[in-house]
Amino acid sequence: MAAILSKKQMSEEDIKFQYITPAITAKWDSGRITMETRITDGRVNIKGNMTFRETPKRVDYLLYMSDNKPVAVVEAKDNNHSVSYGLQQAMTYAQMLDIPFAYSSNGDGFAEHDFLTGREREFSLAEFPNEAELLARFRQEANHGEGVSAAEAAIIEQPYYMGMGSYPPRYYQRIAINRTVEAIAKGQDRLLLVMATGTGKTYTAFQIVYRLLKAGMKKKILYLADRNMLVDQTIEQDFAPLSRTIHKINFARDDKTTIGAYEVYFALYQQMVGDGDEEHFREWFAPDFFDLVIVDECHRGSAKEESRWRRVLEYFSGAAQIGMTATPKETKYVSNIDYFGEPLYVYSLNDGINDGFLAPFKVIRVTMDISEGWRPVAGQRDYFGNEIEDRVYNNRDYDYNLILQDRINQVAATITKYLKQTGRMQKTIVFCATEEHAERMRVALVNCNADMVQQNPDYVVRITGSDVYGKSKLKYFISASAQYPVLATTSDLLTTGADCKMTRLIVLDKMISSMTTFKQIIGRGTRLREKEGKMSFMVMDFRNITSLFADQDWDGPVEQEDDFGLGNNSDDGNSGDDNPDGDDGDDGNGGAPASDGTGGDRVVYYVREDGCKVCVINEAVAVYDTKGKLLVQENIIDYTKANIIGEYASLQAFIRKWNSAEKKAVIAEQLARDGIDLDKLKAEQGMADVDDFDFICYIAYGKKPLTRRERANNTRKKDIFSKFSGAAKEVLEILLQKYMDLGIKEIEKTEVLKLADFGRFGKPSRIARLFGGSKEYREAVLELKKRLYEDEVG
Repeated sequence: MAAILSKKQMSEEDIKFQYITPAITAKWDSGRITMETRITDGRVNIKGNMTFRETPKRVDYLLYMSDNKPVAVVEAKDNNHSVSYGLQQAMTYAQMLDIPFAYSSNGDGFAEHDFLTGREREFSLAEFPNEAELLARFRQEANHGEGVSAAEAAIIEQPYYMGMGSYPPRYYQRIAINRTVEAIAKGQDRLLLVMATGTGKTYTAFQIVYRLLKAGMKKKILYLADRNMLVDQTIEQDFAPLSRTIHKINFARDDKTTIGAYEVYFALYQQMVGDGDEEHFREWFAPDFFDLVIVDECHRGSAKEESRWRRVLEYFSGAAQIGMTATPKETKYVSNIDYFGEPLYVYSLNDGINDGFLAPFKVIRVTMDISEGWRPVAGQRDYFGNEIEDRVYNNRDYDYNLILQDRINQVAATITKYLKQTGRMQKTIVFCATEEHAERMRVALVNCNADMVQQNPDYVVRITGSDVYGKSKLKYFISASAQYPVLATTSDLLTTGADCKMTRLIVLDKMISSMTTFKQIIGRGTRLREKEGKMSFMVMDFRNITSLFADQDWDGPVEQEDDFGLGNNSDDGNSGDDNPDGDDGDDGNGGAPASDGTGGDRVVYYVREDGCKVCVINEAVAVYDTKGKLLVQENIIDYTKANIIGEYASLQAFIRKWNSAEKKAVIAEQLARDGIDLDKLKAEQGMADVDDFDFICYIAYGKKPLTRRERANNTRKKDIFSKFSGAAKEVLEILLQKYMDLGIKEIEKTEVLKLADFGRFGKPSRIARLFGGSKEYREAVLELKKRLYEDEVG
């Protein structure tokens, strides 16, 4: 039977159904084909005070050589395009997905690009290569024509772990896993994976370990980290399916006769080396005991030549070693690339935000009247009677060698003001200059939030390496379900590794010169928790640290400095339990004295509130793109005003539009399309009880606002219900009360009649009959709305 439409009249979906799908399924098992495969979640964009997702990227067809490895992508177009029209798009997807073959079709035939040979060709629908043909070509052409070895073939066929509660790897995780296991199968023994914070490095490591173990390619694996928190988090979460074969090394309790009975060993560098440089690893393990070593957060100095931790890696040098990091540390003294080689795969913060797997952010840059400098008056003394050295102090000094108590108070007050506007229970990390500064900030925040602390004393907690109580609260702070603590003050402990799932506000009140540290800190907020409503986060900057966004290294390529290895640096890069607050060797002070608050060899001045009064002079809100380019510097109020005036040039124009709109909700809907959530904005301004009309007039035209209660009371005085009687009059009186409670948009909805207050009148249809029918009920509501605003003349 002839097709109803000619090819030229068919949609792309028709072409796929009638021609392309049959051509592919004739040659491929349907179990090795997925269609309309979503590969990204769709970038989350911030517009005004709202967030929304872009359309996810989808691939028309993916063809798989195994469960783990797609081999071809096919892009379909309608027949008004040429056969090869979609090939460039298919090639873009293929490169993104690390796939060797790309195809396009318009229903007449196929165009092919072979990434293994660089060749292109076109052929008929019937000539589409079958599974065996394409796999044979891959095995022959791969590895620059050297082909696929038996070891590679075996590891390709080894499936992922897909037990209860697990999820299939995202496309970039699959690439990282596949490249790693295939490189190990080829004999490569130094590998580096760069994956942004929040993109699943430990999940990726688990799948690598699982496949290598199950394929019999590796038998004894050492997972190295520098913090107990990182080790425990990894064992309990991503590596839980291997719990029966896991052992966490503790030389004080371990038994040499049984320690060899496991497959996956977790250890801290500090334990392996020992506080006194005992090098325990030599006593307990032969150099060839492990055949794979994974180095977590390897940017923290483990590969540096003079680091004592490097000895662990060199002792087990016969093992394959995988370095995993979010931000490779590349300086003339420390280079992961020098040790591990060029990254096998890089998935950056830029990639994660663009794909919609990581949360975007805004920045509030706070300027104080002393941000550019403060100078003591002649002979001024500090709290302890020390005369303060006469010079100009600035952000590099504050809380390092000059403690200005009122500055700390103002920072705490600014944070609290923001939280009061946007939500008091938002998980917040305040990064402070030192542990002592973190304690002073905790106290200041407690005093600013005494009402919340009264409800729960853990509302504000200091979480630093030396604070035993604070560290005991860390697992609750990073939990997605535990409410408390809400605010955490820290110095460096939360800079890296901590899976801070629900962090919505990151406060920068320390100097940071290291791009590595800066990226790690920003990474504390990038995890998306869509079900819990976390779609973006805010960075509040008190020291102009976010100027680093303008640095060319913010999210550029990973490169090794040309002068790597020159010079001498005695910094050992230690962190974790050796340096409990987690400093990675760069104190981040940007030249500021690295005071620990005790003074040491340097004088630290303590200035009370009355010795230096501080005030905030500006708060600028900025939105950046994923490459750190400034998109817009905005104030949400100014942004809202500009949008309203852009639509309604005068107050009279807006009032005319409002009065003529049958449903007032259309105004709020128009603002929502411009990225303005009116209810959220009212709440942030402490005006949740103000009518939408009044709030818009106040923001855009400076008109004094009325509350909904005031409007309702003014309307009651007009005796507008006199023409109604009995139950109908009662319904309108309840509607007016609901307007006071909920707002104009809610009483316009029929659903309002389903509320318990109307229950005694029956279902909405029965309530409408009290007025004579649905039409008469709508007219009564229109009359009520008209009377609410009839005093406003446009």
